[in-house]
Amino acid sequence: MFTDSVELTVSSGKGGQGCVAFRREKFVVNGGPNGGDGGKGGDIWFKCDNNTHTLSHFQKKMHIKADNGAPGEGSNMTGKSGVKKTIIVPPGTQIIDLESGEVLFDMLEDGQEELFITGGKGGLGNTHFKSSTNQRPTYAQPGQKGETRRIKLDLKLIADVGLVGFPNVGKSTLISTVSNARPEIANYEFTTLTPKLGQVNIGDFESFVMADIPGIIGGAHEGKGLGIEFLRHIERTEILLFMIDLASYRDLKEQIETLKEEVAAFSDKLAHSKYAIALTRVDVVPADEIQELITGFLKMQGVEPTKDSDIGFDKTMPYFIQKTAEETLGYNRALPYFIVPISSATNKNIEPLKNALFKLVQSKRQES
Repeated sequence: MFTDSVELTVSSGKGGQGCVAFRREKFVVNGGPNGGDGGKGGDIWFKCDNNTHTLSHFQKKMHIKADNGAPGEGSNMTGKSGVKKTIIVPPGTQIIDLESGEVLFDMLEDGQEELFITGGKGGLGNTHFKSSTNQRPTYAQPGQKGETRRIKLDLKLIADVGLVGFPNVGKSTLISTVSNARPEIANYEFTTLTPKLGQVNIGDFESFVMADIPGIIGGAHEGKGLGIEFLRHIERTEILLFMIDLASYRDLKEQIETLKEEVAAFSDKLAHSKYAIALTRVDVVPADEIQELITGFLKMQGVEPTKDSDIGFDKTMPYFIQKTAEETLGYNRALPYFIVPISSATNKNIEPLKNALFKLVQSKRQES
């Protein structure tokens, strides 16, 4: 089960009670106070772990508590401190204060650890209260209470490339073809109900992460369809690959404009992201219609077909790609980096697509 948002109550441990005790040994008459201090309560920590991918291990209305400190003991022995409680979360998790809405921590890197709340101090034993006027104190401090906070964990996937398209446009098929992800693939809309991440390998030593986001429909930013629940997963995505279905009953212009509008309405930052366009399912379009469909779409986007490129796209069909992915060398952010027809079923233009996306990812990494 995939869970990307959960509310929790967390409490640090209470400090241990100080001890009231007196020295009692053979040949020692009326020994003085020697009650030890209570142990410190356990802290609450958060840790980011790449081996965790969802928040499903948290239960509804879960209350996570750190251990309390142990009471002090005689012979000036301090009680044992409470064991800290470490809450494991996947990369991309935000820890948000439920009362203020403030983002307290953004867990992004594997191994990242953050101290959230500290445990209460242990109470002082009676040995601290002896004086010339009170040589037999019978009082020790109670331990301090731990702190309790209500928080929300919000998971937003981290990926280099996010696939954006209408339901059943071929996103899952593409990510299963180019990466190690194995999403469910079926011939009905909203097959993908949860976001999927896949690693796309380029040669032996390079790779990037691709995210398959559930299908978007008009009004998604207002909560229609799967709506905003999954649109937010592309917030951390550096590059968008809009997938337009050549064989869909939806008009090509309607598809691209609706998708762009939904992304822009949801996030202004995403509206200005680098992007590319893949025209999918070219294998099921009649051969005599392909040229006209693709050429018309290129014209609609205000670009001309590219005559030659070192990427290696199939030259039997029109396509467009900018000369560079780097803005310092002339990349135009207002235009898609490329527009290319593909078929995941027949591997048409799939390898060149991977290489072109990697060039875009590299340019983004260099900017960062």
